[in-house]
Amino acid sequence: MNVTSEYISIGANRNPGAADWDSEGLQLLAFGADNSIALWDPLDHELRGVRSLLKGHTKTVNAVKFFPTKSSHISVLLSGSADHSLRIWRGHRAPEPQFELVETINEHQGPITRISSLLGSNVFATGGSDGIVKIWKLLHEPDFSAIRVELVQTITLAPRYFPLDLALATLDESSLVLAVAGTKSTIQIFISYDTQFQLVATLTGHEGWIRALDFTYETTDQDSDLLLASASQDKYIRLWRVHRGEDLPAVSSALNDPALGILGKSLSNKAHRIQSGTTKYSITFEALLLGHEDWIYTASWRHRGGKLQLLSTSEDNSLAIWESDPTSGVWVCIARLGEISAQKGSTSATGSAGGFWVGLWSPDTDTVVSLGRTGSWRKWTYSASNDMWAQKVAITGHVREVKGLCWSRNGTYLLTTSSDQTTRLFSQWKNGETSSWHEFSRPQIHGYDLNCIDSITDTQFVSGADEKLLRVFDEPKGVAQILDQLCKTVTASAQLLDAANVPVLGLSNKAIEVVGDDEPVETDGIDEREAIDPVSIVRKSTLEFDHPPYEDHLARHLLWPETEKLYGHGYEISAVATSNDGTLVATACRASSVDHAVIRLYDTKEWLEVKPPLKAHSLTVTALQFSYDGTYLLSVGRDRQWVLWERNADSVYTLKFSNPKGHTRMILDATWSSVEQSVFLTAGRDKAIKIWQITEKGVDLKTTVSADSAVTAVACHPKVLRNRIVFAYGTEAGYIGIGSSSSQALEQFDVNLVGTRLCPAKTISQLSWRPHEEDSKQQLAVASDDTSVRVFNISLDSYQ
Repeated sequence: MNVTSEYISIGANRNPGAADWDSEGLQLLAFGADNSIALWDPLDHELRGVRSLLKGHTKTVNAVKFFPTKSSHISVLLSGSADHSLRIWRGHRAPEPQFELVETINEHQGPITRISSLLGSNVFATGGSDGIVKIWKLLHEPDFSAIRVELVQTITLAPRYFPLDLALATLDESSLVLAVAGTKSTIQIFISYDTQFQLVATLTGHEGWIRALDFTYETTDQDSDLLLASASQDKYIRLWRVHRGEDLPAVSSALNDPALGILGKSLSNKAHRIQSGTTKYSITFEALLLGHEDWIYTASWRHRGGKLQLLSTSEDNSLAIWESDPTSGVWVCIARLGEISAQKGSTSATGSAGGFWVGLWSPDTDTVVSLGRTGSWRKWTYSASNDMWAQKVAITGHVREVKGLCWSRNGTYLLTTSSDQTTRLFSQWKNGETSSWHEFSRPQIHGYDLNCIDSITDTQFVSGADEKLLRVFDEPKGVAQILDQLCKTVTASAQLLDAANVPVLGLSNKAIEVVGDDEPVETDGIDEREAIDPVSIVRKSTLEFDHPPYEDHLARHLLWPETEKLYGHGYEISAVATSNDGTLVATACRASSVDHAVIRLYDTKEWLEVKPPLKAHSLTVTALQFSYDGTYLLSVGRDRQWVLWERNADSVYTLKFSNPKGHTRMILDATWSSVEQSVFLTAGRDKAIKIWQITEKGVDLKTTVSADSAVTAVACHPKVLRNRIVFAYGTEAGYIGIGSSSSQALEQFDVNLVGTRLCPAKTISQLSWRPHEEDSKQQLAVASDDTSVRVFNISLDSYQ
């Protein structure tokens, strides 16, 4: 059986140090994603998104940095995590880039927060929440076939603070300079003598924690001065000049800028005299960059087109590119990208992105990417002909555990729900000869963690969250048009509403109207075309796309209107299932008594509860599924029992069979086999999948499939393929197995494990086969607690 990865969606960790773009090597962008490291090529013309995930860390990845290899075939990646470990990965170009773990080092006593490396040197530095900076040497063969790491020095920061950024630079032939800053308003400068760094200066001036540091040479001349950029929570970027010689550099004319007069004393130009083993230097304050309105997270230099430019990102939802004016010497912002949002700081669906946490230059400096609060990336590419930065399609993903997923009834798109309180819709962009997966809509942005989801029709779904009710959503016209145009789906859109939004302080998505670009909008007789509330209206052109939507649109304009609420449960919703004909919805909630562990049924025409609720379980019902013809409803729960409910002549479900000892531990999932209506599978914490068959006398256990750890998800393929029942299961350890059993002799089964490199790093929460695929080629969607959503291609050619 051949299993390949079709698509991976995963959100990035919101940490300014948790991403880096390799300017040499394989030129990939690596970012921390929960406990894993995601690898993405933003310049890939086929827009394939995340290519692979590196597993190994046991806690959140905080710091990622590429080590400069000076080779286009080899990348070396350094990663630091909240698990206190530093890991070294080596990547090489096979047909697809492959990375392997080379070494794991546990020297820090706290989470590693930042890593800094230096071009042309084998020295790198790490900083941790233990208030310690460590200096390392990476010793390697010329082709990096062997890599060894040696600890050179441990610097305990005094007075103690946590380093939020480090910057290394070459000072002269004999010395390196290291800048360290963090949860204080000062920057410490260290210089290396032989191999040991010593503190030589403390730079003052900032009035908040310092988030970003970066060194660069001002020009490519041999005797060029070094410039240090520091960015802080005080909303300012400061530039510092490191000048060789005893004479001080000419006072920067930028200091005389009258606009800076208001800052008074904080612009002191005190010179710090320092010296390396061979030469004397001075460090002076050079310039103050004003423009950001909130905390600044990153600042990084690049020489672009003969000019020195600085890229900065801020909590104010903007990314700025700065350049020194050639005549006045004043640093000015030449490009400002991102969102200019009226609802700054709002985290609702219609609010802002919540800040940009990372800003990175591409190796060729003509593309920049930034990361926002929602875990999604934005990308801008410079167009020389228009002299403009244009936004391009980037990648998105969940930032907390993905708890539920389901395909639309016709298999054209995939819906997922997560503890990050969003529901997302993924589909394939069919762009000429190529096709690529993207997020096309964010139907639900909620105030509660979302637990479960199921499709009712091709344009309607129901979801359950950590609240007592379920919500039903209908696809809006705007989303249907995007899917029709870009994904070549066909939607019967006669009855669809226009669009939706979430009112401020609200939880429910309200339907809103789409108006033409030239139509005035009247409010109580006053034309408010000029000062319109962006929440209450959406212009037609906003929903016209020739590409997958950007994050700004996903977070604001592509919600689905909520059309129904289903009441009745007393606690958080735990499971939901829809009958195959879409006429019934079955739901359950968390429970510790028989009274709350009931299953409630709702009809989808009138949205009324079908009384009475079904009572048999004594603890939380973990999974529900209707048989394909609707004859049975299968429920399983934490009370270790499975229950079969049969539909009678009045279309009421009553208890038919139950097994109070179906498994020896709690049952976590269940699924019906396809055409053989009489076969179902259950999966439990007792590391077993059990295959049951309904006979005239009762229900027989046909066979038990054993797994290495608790089985948390199981899904049977909706069709019998070549006389075999095919099923997939996922475990608590993140492993996936594809099993099959002869439809004539269920006792005969075989299981193939998916390669660990392809499997998620944490518990698998749900699996779903894509409907309407060819018999030999199937697709399986996987939701996991490692925040990833994956789609696998599975070739079943071996089943004859």
